[in-house]
Order: sequence, then structure tokens, then C-alpha cells
Amino acid sequence: MPKGILLGFLAFASFAISDAFIKSIHGALPAYQLGFFSAAFSVLLLPFVWKRGTSAVDMVRPKRPGLWVLRGILSVINILTSVLAFTHLSMAEAFALIFLMPLAVTAMSVWFLSEKVTLSGWAAISLGFIGVLVVLRPGFREIEIGHIAALTCGFTGAGLSVLLRKVGQTEKPISLFGAGQLFPLVIFALLMIPGFVPPTPMQWVAIAFYATLSAGGNMLLMFASRLSPASQIAPTQYSQMLWGLGLGYVFFHDRIDLITLLGVVLIVGAGLWLFLPKRSKSVKA
Repeated sequence: MPKGILLGFLAFASFAISDAFIKSIHGALPAYQLGFFSAAFSVLLLPFVWKRGTSAVDMVRPKRPGLWVLRGILSVINILTSVLAFTHLSMAEAFALIFLMPLAVTAMSVWFLSEKVTLSGWAAISLGFIGVLVVLRPGFREIEIGHIAALTCGFTGAGLSVLLRKVGQTEKPISLFGAGQLFPLVIFALLMIPGFVPPTPMQWVAIAFYATLSAGGNMLLMFASRLSPASQIAPTQYSQMLWGLGLGYVFFHDRIDLITLLGVVLIVGAGLWLFLPKRSKSVKA
């Protein structure tokens, strides 16, 4: 197995275990407080984006300020909704809805990046959204804050990916890092000051593992992207579903019904479909 793909599997395993530590806190701490620690530990990534000729001022001196601010705002929402999703949903259900991200990226790329999508790609997107309806079953079950958070997390994650592709060639890596980490760090710190909830010793342990594994997963993903093409690494994300099912069942006694499982299969299958070789003629929306 190529090293890049192996690192991709390790990265997403790290993310899945990190999410399990979020769930282990059971909502006893505010989501923004957990988000602050996640952003704080991301400082570990700084050496990997600090290039020769870079200065600290570059973190807050982007070439396109409007998109820089938008990236920061989306990062805040993405972190916050991720914590809420895994707090309120089973791990498998949260992953299923968040896995809309690659499908949303494909759709957004048409309008925001003027890219083309094959007929097969549009079919995968349609199948994925059918899967979401199967999981949510609007009108037949109550839509909870966790469902809304997971969907929001998926769409903001897609927005961040599209923004990165739009400005990635013009902005310095340190500037992109600044928007993605400074905004959550500052905003969550301000929210945390008036209502800080002191964690218990066990909660501190969970926070440390959550933040460290999340930062470690990002580092592994950076290394993976340098060793293998993105098209080979992207499908490894779906290994998180296996981790979600296993960790949820063993540690949190999660159970999902057959209809929800069908929706999960549709969403995951649609995402994987995007990475299969396409022979259909490309069409532009």
C-alpha cells in the first residue's frame, strides 16, 4: 500500500477517535470551550506551514481580505457544529451527514470555481442527497440540533475546501492557517471568558486526547497529500464510518435502525462513486 494512502487511513482514524473523545464528554462542557482547545492545539501545525520568507504578520495580511474573513467565519462554524453533531448524535449518524462534504464540494465547484461535473458526478450527488433524506426522514421523525449541526458541518467543510482551492495558489499557507485558526481561537476565547466551565480531571484527559488527535490527524493528512494524489487519499475518509460504527457500538452502545443504515450506505456509496473513473461526457451546469 502506498505510504500516502496508509497515512490517509491513519489520519482519519485519528479524527474518528478524536470525535469519540468529544462524545465521551456527553455535552457537559460548552461546545465553544472544546472548540477553543481544538484551535489552541492546532498551533502544533505551525512549523508545517511556516515557509522561508514568512513572517508572523503574514498570518493577518492576506491578499484577499474578504475571502480570508469568510474562511475564518466558516472555520468557527465548522468546529462548533462538529462538536455539537458528535455530542447529540450517534457516531455513525453524525459521520453519515458530515460525509455530504465531498458531494457538496463537487456541486459548489460548478458555481464558484467554474469547474465541470460529469453526468456520473451529478448522479452521485443526487444519490447522496437521497441518502440524507433517508437518514433524516423529515416528517417521520424529529429533526434534532445534532442533525442540523452535522449538515451544517458538512456544508461549511465543503465551503472551506472550495475557498482553499480558489485562493490556495495566491495566498501564503501561513495566511490560510491564520484565518482557519486565529478566528476560532479568538472568538471561542471571548465566548469562554464569561462562562468558563472548569473541566473535571477526566474531562481534561478527554480534551487533551481530542485536541491532540485532531491536530495529529491534520499533520498526517498534510504528509499524506505530499506522498499521494488527492484522488487516492480522499476515499480513505470513508474508513471513518467503520470507526464510527465500531467505537459507537463498543463505547456508547449506539444502535442504528435498518432505514438509517440504508441512508448511510447511500451517502457513503455516493461519495465513493465520485472517485471512480468517469467515462461520461462532462457537462457544465
